[in-house]
Amino acid sequence: MKSAVVPRSAPAFKPLALACALSVLAAHAPAQETLPSIVITGARFPAQTAAAPIGATVITAEDIRRAGATDVNAAIRKVGGVYGRQSLDASPDFALDLRGFGANGPQNMVVLVDGVRLNENELTNAILSSIPVDTVERIEIQRGGSSVLWGEGATGGVINIITRRGVQGGTHGSLFAEAGRFDAHDLRASLSHGAGPLSFDLAVADRGTDNYRANSAFKQKTASGGVQYNYGAGKAGLRFERSEQDARFPGSLTEAQFHADPRQASTPDDFGSLETDRVTAFVEHRIGGLELAAELSQREREVSANYFYTGGVTRVAYDASQTQFSPRLRHTATIGDKRNELVAGIDLVRWDRQTTSDFSLGDAKQDSKAVYLRNEVLWNAPQYGLQNARLAIGGRHERFTKDYSDPLAYPPVVNEHRRQSINAWSLEGSVDPLPQLTVFARLGRSYRIANVDENSLRGGPEVLAPQISRDLELGVTAGSAARQLTARLFRHRLTDEIFYDPTIGWGANTNLDPTRRQGFELEGQHALTEALRLTAKWQRVDAEFTGGPNAGREMVLVPKNVVTLRAAWTPASGHSADIGAQRVDSQRYGSDFSNGCGARIPSYTTLDARYAYRVGGWEAAVTALNLADRQYYSNAFGCRAGIYPSDGRQLKLSLRYDF
Repeated sequence: MKSAVVPRSAPAFKPLALACALSVLAAHAPAQETLPSIVITGARFPAQTAAAPIGATVITAEDIRRAGATDVNAAIRKVGGVYGRQSLDASPDFALDLRGFGANGPQNMVVLVDGVRLNENELTNAILSSIPVDTVERIEIQRGGSSVLWGEGATGGVINIITRRGVQGGTHGSLFAEAGRFDAHDLRASLSHGAGPLSFDLAVADRGTDNYRANSAFKQKTASGGVQYNYGAGKAGLRFERSEQDARFPGSLTEAQFHADPRQASTPDDFGSLETDRVTAFVEHRIGGLELAAELSQREREVSANYFYTGGVTRVAYDASQTQFSPRLRHTATIGDKRNELVAGIDLVRWDRQTTSDFSLGDAKQDSKAVYLRNEVLWNAPQYGLQNARLAIGGRHERFTKDYSDPLAYPPVVNEHRRQSINAWSLEGSVDPLPQLTVFARLGRSYRIANVDENSLRGGPEVLAPQISRDLELGVTAGSAARQLTARLFRHRLTDEIFYDPTIGWGANTNLDPTRRQGFELEGQHALTEALRLTAKWQRVDAEFTGGPNAGREMVLVPKNVVTLRAAWTPASGHSADIGAQRVDSQRYGSDFSNGCGARIPSYTTLDARYAYRVGGWEAAVTALNLADRQYYSNAFGCRAGIYPSDGRQLKLSLRYDF
């Protein structure tokens, strides 16, 4: 286990030592009013606070509303402090990145809706904007390697969006209208009804904007609904979502073009569309100490795009579908003074894509079959001054079958058939040595499999090898919900990291020489008064090559520090205000593997704010994004080139009615 040892000289230990000292002070600080506890998702089952995932960040529906986030992606960035890069297609679906994985951040985290994967077997971001924000009950962010429970791609962590399942009795709903700069509009309506064991909900939305840049208009319509039946020993239900969106593609700029006019477009005619349908059936049933649960989900996507160039146009279109079936069980038992929880399950996923474009007829299929097992023991040892001790061990085995054909490829690919098999494991534990003080640790192995787009543009004849990460995390949490601090020290040692290498020919996806991500995360919240609450999140990550000709060089598109601060003011008078700031460090340009570019993507700080006044069921609000109108960019794929400017100042007015 030598590879998992963190030397005491590691620079991240100084912040952790400081955090530990602050944590002890917080643990012994005068008690403040305790906020209501939230039941969140444990080992793929609902868990009370004592058995919740250690160090998880939870964003509630009230947090989302108070911050003025109009979509799930914005809530994760603004409230959760997760770093995101401006989207390339003018949509609000920024590329999210946990733990500094750069351009492949979205491929190194798993995004779920009610436990069902949103990740696709291709180089696309999870489409979070298609989830009506008014249906979201909470968002759970679990940082760090989580492949045992969630499979491939979970090295950076997991984001689970939980929608409302069942509603309170009676009929309730809301109407929302917002208008803003750049001809932005957002119209939403939701309705829910509960009567006895049966409940249902429905939400629709229509949003659009011309956006900051030329040729970057975006339009989207969404609808979702669900029905649930509670029958005493369990519940069952069905949910559906549909989304239609059209977007214009402004293209990238050089540094000179950005400074001359960041709002210009280099591709004034490009455009595309996306349609998504998702249906999920679920059931949960309890028999004594045994809980059974399962989801069956079907997702369909239709994508088309048109890219214009001098003398012609390139057309791209494909249809993709994904089916997931995830049965599982949890058995809890009390053995003496110990509580034992055993979770076992199966994940079956089938994905296929049919492509019709001017340069590719690449049809692809992937089947994955996984089995996982996790056992956790909880106990108290007061004779040793220890409370709420937890120890969990888990393992996962997953097999992949990949099929691919493309007669237009060079050289042509005919009936390529590959199989891959991979394992993950984890060992984690926590203990409360003092009241309101928890110390925790996690050690494990996570993995990622190359998707169809990465394998179709690879540097050799064989499909890319699985990416393996050896994960280590040490941390401490202190205080109550009213005054709390969490500090985590982490390290990911990666072999065969899957990444696009621009130095191979004209550029190709490959397995890199050994790399490493290490750093620390601090999260704090403090209720100064009953009406004023402060939150802060700081992530520092050092991402570098540890072997090969690039050893010691920084990875590209990874800012060392991302700091997010928020203040929420909620007096009882009907007024409320929320203001936030995020500071992002400079980072290497996307092609700068040699670290030889004479410039870096500049650091930047953005501000956002919202003020609202509520009378009865009515609420009026004004929201500002990028309040200082900072001109900056977070995506740049060449040295001083390939720049995608971020949005300028956005002002919005909204009116909401709840009934």
